[in-house]
Amino acid sequence: MEEILVCSAAEVEEGGKGVRFAVSTEGGAGTGFVVRYDGAPYAYLNRCAHMPIELDWAEGEFFESGGLYLMCATHGAIYAPDTGVCAGGPCRGGRLRPIAVTERDQQIFWHPDHDVRPPSA
Repeated sequence: MEEILVCSAAEVEEGGKGVRFAVSTEGGAGTGFVVRYDGAPYAYLNRCAHMPIELDWAEGEFFESGGLYLMCATHGAIYAPDTGVCAGGPCRGGRLRPIAVTERDQQIFWHPDHDVRPPSA
């Protein structure tokens, strides 16, 4: 399975700032992001389920102030960080598009799939 380095594991703190990374989808260039929740890294396509806009209110800022939910800065939709399922707001019934990640040797890697690929050269 192909893997692409995102960052060092230390850059992604529990319930804190996430790290963005470039991806390509059928819609063109985009970003993914990785956050840490309950000790594990989780990654998603940086696109709200309510409207196709990026979630972070400042680069890498995905969690709401309590550090319990990921939140869309534009409409306030909130998502469970470990599943990407909408937990409230206008995204009801939606979910974030997960991206497979692994953590090893103090680094975090993402794994391209059929829909989310490395950026086109």
